[in-house]
Amino acid sequence: MWTPKEAIDSNAVIKKVADELKVIPWGPIRIAACYNAMIYPITNYNIAGVIWYQGEANVEHASTYESLFSTMINSWRTVWQKDFPFYFVQIASFAGYGNNISGALLKESQTKTLATPNTGMVIIDDHIADINNIHPIDKKDVGYRLANLALAENYGKKDIVHKFPMYKSMHVEKGKVTVDFINADNGFINKGDTVKGFYISGADKVFLPAVAKIKGNSVIVYNKNIKDPVAVRFDFTNFSVPSLFSKEELPVNLFRTDNWNDINTVSDK
Repeated sequence: MWTPKEAIDSNAVIKKVADELKVIPWGPIRIAACYNAMIYPITNYNIAGVIWYQGEANVEHASTYESLFSTMINSWRTVWQKDFPFYFVQIASFAGYGNNISGALLKESQTKTLATPNTGMVIIDDHIADINNIHPIDKKDVGYRLANLALAENYGKKDIVHKFPMYKSMHVEKGKVTVDFINADNGFINKGDTVKGFYISGADKVFLPAVAKIKGNSVIVYNKNIKDPVAVRFDFTNFSVPSLFSKEELPVNLFRTDNWNDINTVSDK
């Protein structure tokens, strides 16, 4: 909808998805409809950057969203002939998505889009009042996080912590997994009685809730019933609300170390 037709037609992956969309007469679900109506008419104006909050409608096509999203960003930059910053909001947790992890898969694709140069993402799951509302009502704090991102990256403000903790690596020792992160130099805080949201699995691909202990800027996770863990997931459900934060109170991004798309995390909801 928001991507030029020629950019879609030149990408076989997203062209296939676009061709399968069901056209709604009263809605904008047509190739390039929103781009033609709302973006192209302003392309003669200068642009400093973009902030973007969208993605809920793409949950059913999470596997191709990274390709679509990065294609859209680059196509806009091509039209404007400018490598402007593009900052976006990760969709909020919502219990009403299809299976247990369909929304998490879309969030994962959004995270992967950060590989596109000059992009940034803010996480907002800690500002959700109701996981049964697909559009959280707190937009003010979302705006603050986007503003901090722009102030730090583009306006030279040095005293703003704006990068969210994200998964870096893991290693296993004696049945316990140590998970390391980036953007967590000062360590973590937990807002709750225990650190929630971690699940681990053995080779059988059955995920069980994990005990999680903060150790500096790492987290050690284990389950006594899994002697040889091989995979970790964190907040990888549609309805997760974070309890683990950096010392600067930015929530840790969801992640998984596996690629088992047919496996749903066991729920402790």
